[in-house]
Amino acid sequence: MFDNIVAVLPEIRVALVETLYMLFVTVGFAIVLGLPLGTLLYYCRPGSLIKAPFISFVLNGIVNLVRSFPFLILLVALIPVTRFIVGTSIGTTAATVPMIVGAVPYFARLVEQTFLEVNRGTIEAAESMGATHVQIIWKVLYGEARSGIAGAITIITVSFLSYSAMAGMVGGGGIGDFAIRYGYYRYQFDIMAFTIIIIVVFVQLLQFIGNYLVRKLDKRL
Repeated sequence: MFDNIVAVLPEIRVALVETLYMLFVTVGFAIVLGLPLGTLLYYCRPGSLIKAPFISFVLNGIVNLVRSFPFLILLVALIPVTRFIVGTSIGTTAATVPMIVGAVPYFARLVEQTFLEVNRGTIEAAESMGATHVQIIWKVLYGEARSGIAGAITIITVSFLSYSAMAGMVGGGGIGDFAIRYGYYRYQFDIMAFTIIIIVVFVQLLQFIGNYLVRKLDKRL
């Protein structure tokens, strides 16, 4: 059993690098695009800081539409878009396109829910002191919700680690593709079990780091 595992260690290292690449790109775009989208969702919702029912309706519709797709179906449905953007529908970079499309609205909704936990009295106090919308966003919302945002980043990172495994089913590479090739197609269940252990350890490590950051950023602790 160990001989089989030792023999494929170079491929496992390559698969891990591919998985980390997909996670880094996906989570990076999710934060850059999802944070302002989540802010808009919160800011424009009924009873919030500005009255923009049409914008709120459109944004919620788009977010709900994308989130309603099972990820595997989203992978297949976006093949033409992926091919147009990166020139191919196969490979690690190609797999990041549907992962980003799925991650941005997911993270935006988590951000919106985090902002809802911010004490409304703090926001109203900032408004009464003449704070601008930009100041309220940066100083109050992001400041008060920073631990919740860190928690949302942790959730999306762990979730899309499993989604990256699904990307292997359409030639996306990564640890999921490796597990499918050896565990499913070649019936080498010892290698598949070792791969599962790696994924479990990786998830535990990500969750531990995320929990640590949440504790450090939480003003209540």
